[in-house]
Amino acid sequence: MGKAIGIVGVGNMGGGMAARLLACGWSVRACDLVTAKVEALVAQGAAAAATPADAARRADALIVCVVDAAQAQDVLFGPDGAAGALPRGAAVLLCPTIAPKEVEALAARLRDRGLAPIDAPMSGGPARARDGTMSLMVACDDAVFAAQRPLLEALSRKLFRVGTRAGDGARTKLVNNLLAAVNLAGAAEALALAERLGLDGARTLDVIEQSSGQSWIASDRMRRALAGDFAPRAHVSLLHKDTRLALEAAASAGFSAPLGELAHEAFARAVATGLADLDDAVLLELSRKSRPPRSSDA
Repeated sequence: MGKAIGIVGVGNMGGGMAARLLACGWSVRACDLVTAKVEALVAQGAAAAATPADAARRADALIVCVVDAAQAQDVLFGPDGAAGALPRGAAVLLCPTIAPKEVEALAARLRDRGLAPIDAPMSGGPARARDGTMSLMVACDDAVFAAQRPLLEALSRKLFRVGTRAGDGARTKLVNNLLAAVNLAGAAEALALAERLGLDGARTLDVIEQSSGQSWIASDRMRRALAGDFAPRAHVSLLHKDTRLALEAAASAGFSAPLGELAHEAFARAVATGLADLDDAVLLELSRKSRPPRSSDA
């Protein structure tokens, strides 16, 4: 049986990770503001934790799987924060997609408390989190990686060691997500154009999936969109946030990313039109409403 693991944030991805560990025989303590999410894991064998500190007590490692840096800060260092309850030497996996400088700051505070930070953003969606095939981008000290390798390999059969510098996992994830956003916005536009040209969207996607336009995110999202399924697996608001963070990172490096800027604008339009809480497959609906420029704008 695996060691004791605390998980704070058991939504789509965190819940999938927790289910994966339980299926692999690990002991899991789950904490989330939404009680029903914890109860679903309790039914699978997890223990419920009322607070992040409760999830951290006697844990060999803590997985933080929340939305943003403010939530991660609160989980670790706020009232009932986990950092003060973890045993010295315990590992903390930082899984949210946040700015590299924020990862660096959190990692420094964790080290000051005698804890072992692991910069570990993930990609792949809830189903792949549950079956252990999601991608995990890991940056941490060599000794920490060696000690936590069984946990990391239980979580991901696509484990990428990107370096030892805190923040390099975040940098890798932002680059990946910027490309994912560009691919998704492009796929939505292309399928909306196919429909406008009188083509069947599903048949067109069949062709794309076996041709040079194929991408995983296009297949995953556009299949759902063509079926009218916009139940949130990955909210529009997430790639809106992630593209903003990626563009900020690009600017700090003196790099221009015009395609990324266009993708960010597409997600910003979706948020502005009230679609933030829907699945990001809804970009197809946004593209369907596109109209050609007026002759004076051409």
